[in-house]
Amino acid sequence: MKFQFFKYQGTGNDFIMVDNRLEIFPKKDTKLIEKLCDRRFGIGADGLILLENDQNVDFRMVYYNSDGNESSMCGNGGRCIVAFAKQLGIIQQETIFIAVDGEHFARFTTAGLVSLQMKNVTTIQVASDYVFMNTGSPHHVALVDDVKSVPVKELGSQIRYSDLYGQAGSNVNFVEPLSETLFAVRTYERGVEDETLSCGTGVTAVAIAMNAIGKTTSNEISLLVEGGSLQVRFEKEGRNYTHVFLTGPATNVFRGEIDLATL
Repeated sequence: MKFQFFKYQGTGNDFIMVDNRLEIFPKKDTKLIEKLCDRRFGIGADGLILLENDQNVDFRMVYYNSDGNESSMCGNGGRCIVAFAKQLGIIQQETIFIAVDGEHFARFTTAGLVSLQMKNVTTIQVASDYVFMNTGSPHHVALVDDVKSVPVKELGSQIRYSDLYGQAGSNVNFVEPLSETLFAVRTYERGVEDETLSCGTGVTAVAIAMNAIGKTTSNEISLLVEGGSLQVRFEKEGRNYTHVFLTGPATNVFRGEIDLATL
């Protein structure tokens, strides 16, 4: 079977996009999805995203990590599927779609960036050497002095598989404050089991964590990731973080056709 795919990236976090409104993609075949995401023997990506019909909103997002397993929310993937939906003519400047963590509103800015509303954060665990929260996906946030020198894959893997998070594990973010409103971030992603150039739910967690522990008093924060720059803004209501928006680029890299029989 042959099918058309599109490749999108958001600050270096890259995804295979498939229009599955006709429901012909073999979505239960985890081994196939893993092969498609393989950078040597497949198309190559951090994950694969299906765009599907939904009766109540504009479309449904189904996200798979590069290990082939369906996963929790992906912020950069969410921004990329919004751009994909616009390319397909499903939406124009604004949308409401549904993902694994519920409904999301998104819009295009005047600069052509995608601004995606993330879930509210009402529970934050602050420990002596890390902050943990769920921003659609679970995230461990640790402050470091020099983020460039951190062995992200080694340390991230240790934390991800530690007794702290059990079998489910957690994504792990290392963050270096650069100013009151600017932070450098590197992320180890579970499911990819390596560092990625960017993680949308990760920088969202970092921005909220830095505000929660007093490293910033701002509610508009810029995050430098290996693949570029993202912005997070939010409103703080007591201990709750609401109206959380992740903003950044979402770019169509190429499109192609692949014969599944060759994999």
